[in-house]
Amino acid sequence: MSLAPEPSVPEPTPDPAAPWPAWTAPTALVGAFVSANVIGVLIFAISGGDPSNPPAAANIAATLVLDACLVGTALVFARLGGRLTPGRFGLRLTPLGRAIGLMVLAYVSFTVFLYAWVSALDIHEKQKILHDLGADRSQIAFAATAVLVTVVAPICEELFFRGFFFTALRGWMGLWPAAAVTGLCFGAVHAGGSPIGYLVPLAVFGFVLCVLYVRTGSLLPCMALHAINNSLALGSSKGWGWQIPLLMFGAIAVIMAIMVPIALRDRTPRLRAA
Repeated sequence: MSLAPEPSVPEPTPDPAAPWPAWTAPTALVGAFVSANVIGVLIFAISGGDPSNPPAAANIAATLVLDACLVGTALVFARLGGRLTPGRFGLRLTPLGRAIGLMVLAYVSFTVFLYAWVSALDIHEKQKILHDLGADRSQIAFAATAVLVTVVAPICEELFFRGFFFTALRGWMGLWPAAAVTGLCFGAVHAGGSPIGYLVPLAVFGFVLCVLYVRTGSLLPCMALHAINNSLALGSSKGWGWQIPLLMFGAIAVIMAIMVPIALRDRTPRLRAA
């Protein structure tokens, strides 16, 4: 699926510092989790059943609420910087060939680190996405989880962490420190849903996605790579083989069908590379 015809996309140009204050980044993150936890408690209370083993629908709904709260708080605090535009969140087109090349480089780098980390620490614990969300209980629950994990999460988490959080911090502390802090926070928020041994690799993945965002000047490749990673994790937990690439391409197609029309509405300059 084409992100954009290469000849029609201008080269990156410098843009000003982040349009919102640095303090809005941690404030929005805390606000998102407080809001999500409050709503989550209500969801689990309404769903009934055993609190230690809530219904799959409640788990999925609570996760969806967290994603929605991340985007919602980002929009609220970003509004402090003036008019909201797609470009301020990195929703802009980028040359397809360059994007694919940088995505491959980013994911190979992350994969090398992941396997080195797992081998060095002798980690054998597997991802339990399906079990944690209760998606192993029915086909409907699995389908809902697949959409949530491979489409909704990449969109919402990239809009918050790369489009807002990283951009706000970068205007204050610079590229590399902001990418490192964003990566650490990205890994930390997955503490409840991923084995502890994978939190550091997730932080590195968050860092890599920040660099990918800067180098492409667009959030679209980050969403696509995020979808690829989540599709691989979900498919592996299901024991899939050839179905995983189909899930990847399907997720990317849906994400681009949603986000590209939004990106086409913006012509603001892309994030500078350095």
